[in-house]
Amino acid sequence: MLALLTSGCGLLPSEKDETQGWSAQKLYGEAKDAMNNRVWDKAAKYLEKLEARYPYGRYAQQAQLDVAYCYWKNGERASALAAADRFIKLYPGHANVDYAYYLKGLVNFNENAGFMSVIDNPDLTERDPKGTRESFDAFKELVNRFPESKYAEDGAARMRYLVNSLAMNEVHVARYYMKRGAYVAAANRAQYAVQNYPQAPALEEAVFIMVKAYDYLGMTDLRDSADRVMRKNFPDSKYLKGTVTLTAPWWKLWDPNW
Repeated sequence: MLALLTSGCGLLPSEKDETQGWSAQKLYGEAKDAMNNRVWDKAAKYLEKLEARYPYGRYAQQAQLDVAYCYWKNGERASALAAADRFIKLYPGHANVDYAYYLKGLVNFNENAGFMSVIDNPDLTERDPKGTRESFDAFKELVNRFPESKYAEDGAARMRYLVNSLAMNEVHVARYYMKRGAYVAAANRAQYAVQNYPQAPALEEAVFIMVKAYDYLGMTDLRDSADRVMRKNFPDSKYLKGTVTLTAPWWKLWDPNW
């Protein structure tokens, strides 16, 4: 009786799978239509069924890339990254593996994007830069391994943005430490930015922080060394402008933006 009831429940119309009996071509076609209509969850469902039913068919590989894209567009960041990583692992020599790296970069690149994220957490020093670093690494892999890829130029442009974002994160943290009188920590974070992101625009403020921090610590040799770097590399810096007196060196002038 129990077996009959169980089998009977499985035949209820409400639980019938509409895709049962569909070919791989039919599943993929319906998934593409859903993608074109931006119904990402529906498209992902069809692609998942395609992968499960026809894992070795000619549509299976493309379905793995498409489902990663659908996850991303549907806000399922972890699933998108897992799908892209799975594709890279299974098909390292695939003609579209460059897109998998590009997609990984995009997923992490947009992690904190959006108006609401700024309202929710406006202080960049409180944000975890892990996603930014992972995005940079994915784009770097793309550019280094596939320099002729159609995605390489955009990946390189995003890398330049991310480098400054990472540098700015260090500078924000250093500024935070300066406000609280933790001058050793501030100098270390600013120095890290200088050493690891030498081309980033944020370096101007990083060097300025080093000069101020070393001055407060009484480390005059390091202060003067950083001062020379500041004047040589940023002669027109806004941090060098202002009223300078003989009794108040420029690095002791308090920046109202701090």
